[in-house]
Amino acid sequence: MVLNSIEKLLEKYDNGETTLKEEQRLKEYFTQDEVAPHLESYKMMFQYFNNTKQELYTKDVPLKPRKSYIYQWISVAAVAVLMLGIMVPKILGGEEIVDPLAGLTDEERKVYTETKEALSMLSSNFNDAASSVNTLSLVSTSFNKGAEKASHVSEFGKTTNRLVKKKKTSKNKN
Repeated sequence: MVLNSIEKLLEKYDNGETTLKEEQRLKEYFTQDEVAPHLESYKMMFQYFNNTKQELYTKDVPLKPRKSYIYQWISVAAVAVLMLGIMVPKILGGEEIVDPLAGLTDEERKVYTETKEALSMLSSNFNDAASSVNTLSLVSTSFNKGAEKASHVSEFGKTTNRLVKKKKTSKNKN
């Protein structure tokens, strides 16, 4: 009878469905000297739980963490790289301004300046066309609004004509 209930409790324990009282019953059963042979593995597990509950951690825990200086060294290295990147070109190369057209022949320079002027003219014409398109869009919007208002006037005229016809027909009947 007791063995049967212990096996049921073990099944519930394995599924994680036991209460604290049921777990206490299991611990009491497995701390006994005599346990059913097929449940010996559970006895070792519950004994382990009992032993670890009694263990104490006695080592001192330091309250101040050790400082790591790696971030400080990384920032020093970054500053050094920036300084070298700025200073080395000035020291080695001086402050020469390089003309991008220096290696070109006279004919190549002429072609370059003509191409530059043509592209500049194209760009200004393109900008003018874009502003014209914007103007056309504004005119189109205004035209659509006017057409909508005209349709309102037309509806008003139809309604007025109906009223006038009704008044004329009612006068003719009298």
